[in-house]
Amino acid sequence: MQAKTLRRFFGSTFLSLMLTAGSAWGQATMETPKYGGALEISTVYANISALSFDNYDWPWKHNHDTGAVYEQLLAGDLSQAKSRGGSNGFTSDAYIPSHLIRGELAEKWEWLDNPLRLKITLRNGVMFPEKQGVMAKRELVADDVVFNFKRIAASPKAVAKYFDFVKDVRAEDRYTVVFEMSKFNAEWDYRFGYGYYSGVIPKEVVDAGAANWKNVNGTGPFKLADYVQGSSQTYEKNPDYWDKEKINDKEFKLPYVDKVVYRIIKDETTRVTALRTGKLDIMEYIRWQDAEQLKKSAPDLKWNRRLATAGTFLSMRVDQKPFDDIRVRRAMNMAVNKEEIIKTYYNGNAELFAYPQHPDYTGYFQPLNEQPASVQELFKYDPAKAKKLLVEAGYPNGFTFKAQVCSCSTDHADLISLVAAYLEQVGVKMEIQPMEYGAFLSAMTTRSLAIGYFMDNGHTSPTTTIRKSFMTGQTWNPSQWSDPKLDERMEAVYQERDESRRQAALRTITTEIVDKAPYLWLPTPYVYTAWWPWLKGYAGELRAGAERPGPIYARMWIDQDLKRKMGY
Repeated sequence: MQAKTLRRFFGSTFLSLMLTAGSAWGQATMETPKYGGALEISTVYANISALSFDNYDWPWKHNHDTGAVYEQLLAGDLSQAKSRGGSNGFTSDAYIPSHLIRGELAEKWEWLDNPLRLKITLRNGVMFPEKQGVMAKRELVADDVVFNFKRIAASPKAVAKYFDFVKDVRAEDRYTVVFEMSKFNAEWDYRFGYGYYSGVIPKEVVDAGAANWKNVNGTGPFKLADYVQGSSQTYEKNPDYWDKEKINDKEFKLPYVDKVVYRIIKDETTRVTALRTGKLDIMEYIRWQDAEQLKKSAPDLKWNRRLATAGTFLSMRVDQKPFDDIRVRRAMNMAVNKEEIIKTYYNGNAELFAYPQHPDYTGYFQPLNEQPASVQELFKYDPAKAKKLLVEAGYPNGFTFKAQVCSCSTDHADLISLVAAYLEQVGVKMEIQPMEYGAFLSAMTTRSLAIGYFMDNGHTSPTTTIRKSFMTGQTWNPSQWSDPKLDERMEAVYQERDESRRQAALRTITTEIVDKAPYLWLPTPYVYTAWWPWLKGYAGELRAGAERPGPIYARMWIDQDLKRKMGY
């Protein structure tokens, strides 16, 4: 097939017949990078320690903690980022549109037909550094990719049917990997290219114990040098790193800083103080309340405001009474004054309707004013109708239910109490059960969660946001939603090669899901990132893959002279 025909055949997820990395987009003139220094960061998950350093455990946070060490086949093309003169913010939790993807370990790739397969050519000369007691320095080869893929696919913790479209993976030669497909899947690039579990871990690390942080060793720009649970994660420069960056027509070897430190600071006030006093170079997640204060107390800080990439909601288990009745679920939504929450709780810093599709998902997101009246009704405060629906459902005096919430979130602790106060006005009493993050997460993954479950859930991508939360048996499905017809429709979406058709189908499915109210839908807040002016090569970018900031940190540098001039 010719390239034009193949693009139409595979839709927008088909990148090109032979796509190579390192594209040089029209960059603005930038300052010359300076090497050295340590980067101190309060990350987007400032109060959550690493869940596991082994992707075999399928931890959603794996890339966040190892993505500077373990590389992937694909990554976000940061040459198109705002910090490089581009127009892209790279703040999505796990979605990279096809035009923003570059090859990382993959140098090029091409689709072949009869049978349907993806042929990936790896870069030559990418090295695993020496790790004493674990492995000798050696080159990454195709067998590493095959080993890693087959290992995580066989994990008992793997998401159901995640890789069911891959028939076989094999090394054709030293630098060529072939994925043979049983069917097309529109998320192929996300699932094994830049996804949550896609970091390539060498067999030597697995043999030594991949879950032990002391054994972590990859081809990325940094090495994991130290880990203190609940305190810090320290990464040191990898002198064997292969990648470079072109700035003002000159190439610079990456990374620029000698060290990156994640500071795990559970107390929000302490985090803010650390930023204000210059102990942190960057704070990636700041609530609007703190942002307003910091702008006054530390006016030199630089800022990026973004709509959160996670939806906030109270999940209602539809497999248990009273939430098996749609009238009850709709009543719960109408009982809460969501517009008042935006006005009084968020001080206007939130959007009424931005989940399960994110407004940044062009073509997939359909705004509230374009939704049917039955959907719009769920976002209007109508306690009288809520009471009427409860009477119709057989609960004239309301009911009491338990709701679990993570004590790790100050925002949720405040917000769930506000929601409870609204519900009580229609006779529904919520017993709030705060839980530490580990227990909170375990309750959902083991499906032992309470009938009410208050949480944020990342949008991930236009398809995954529906699949993971509403397809039968999925891990991240707190309402326990199960609809065989929806499952079939989503399978058809994944196999649809034409993106415009996928968009239309997902708009329809999303509307139907919202209308059935498995969640008490809540506003999506705006949040902030702040950094000091001495941090260069940065404009608020957060992810170059699924929760993966490593490549971004590799492209930041510190102006030590400016830092000293500013008194820090």
